[in-house]
Amino acid sequence: MEEKEQMQSQFSMILWLIIVFGGMYFLLIRPQKKKDQQMKELAASLEVGDSVLTISGFYGVVVDVVDDKTIVVEFGNDKHCRIPMERAAISQVEKPNQGTKED
Repeated sequence: MEEKEQMQSQFSMILWLIIVFGGMYFLLIRPQKKKDQQMKELAASLEVGDSVLTISGFYGVVVDVVDDKTIVVEFGNDKHCRIPMERAAISQVEKPNQGTKED
């Protein structure tokens, strides 16, 4: 009889561990993966003329798409402040004549 109770105790412990790890996955890991996927889609959708907000808080306009990872962003009104940056450094995009896409 004691052996049966011990097996049930071990089974319930394993079941609780599975429930805890499953809960952690749905509360922590899954939302982060969805956010990462949205940021990848946001970075892939960048085009010349898009108004952007960088992760450092600067507003600018995309003036050139160099390659898959690099874009050139123009800051300010003087047209002389053009900085190449990674697409991953963009936190928000506003397409011309459209609303804001957020992370």
